[in-house]
Amino acid sequence: MGETYIRKSNTKCFVCNKGIYRRPSKIKASGSFYCGQKCYGIAQRKEKPCVVCGTLIMSSLHRKTCSRSCSNIHRTGIKYLMNRPRDKVKSQQILKLRLLKQRGTLCERCQYSKYEILQIHHKDRDRSNNELENLELICPNCHYEEHFLSKSWLRKKVVNI
Repeated sequence: MGETYIRKSNTKCFVCNKGIYRRPSKIKASGSFYCGQKCYGIAQRKEKPCVVCGTLIMSSLHRKTCSRSCSNIHRTGIKYLMNRPRDKVKSQQILKLRLLKQRGTLCERCQYSKYEILQIHHKDRDRSNNELENLELICPNCHYEEHFLSKSWLRKKVVNI
């Protein structure tokens, strides 16, 4: 058996500082070299510290904390229910309560008595116009008739029978 040829190292691994050989043209083109895939993976790993305890976490995950306990510590003092400017559900509930107090608990068209299911209808069909004169408290059946009855596919079928 013959001897195996081992090249002399001409540069060092960027991570572990082990001597490695790379072609001179590659040395000119790039500044960092790795002895293997493991060192390359270590070099590409980008970490940042946890905002609470300082433990390194992967920065690509857009996380601020390393664990649930650190997250709970980080969230203390944050008031989530304060100043809810775009909370559509809350504003609709308040509007419905105001209409119920003002106009009673019956459907304004058919006098249906279950006030829990009454819906707010905008007479001009503009959802952003919440003037009280533009609003109506009606039951789901009346609301459906208002919006969908004229466009019903079934109307065309029954007329032809």
